[in-house]
Amino acid sequence: MGFLHEGHKCPRGVWSRLGDAVVTVIIGAAIGIAICYAIEDRPVAPLVLAAAALGAVLASAVRQATSPRI
Repeated sequence: MGFLHEGHKCPRGVWSRLGDAVVTVIIGAAIGIAICYAIEDRPVAPLVLAAAALGAVLASAVRQATSPRI
């Protein structure tokens, strides 16, 4: 790893990473809901909730798989 000098600044803070994760989950949930409404004409509430949860989890997984490790 190496020595961190006094002027060292981490490239991204906690709030930036948290904000990116929240935005990813929200976009994934919205895509899941949109696909649910595209497939089913009048979906029931539990189906919409399940689609939103699945979309959020899949979006988060893709984000973690494609982001570089720091």
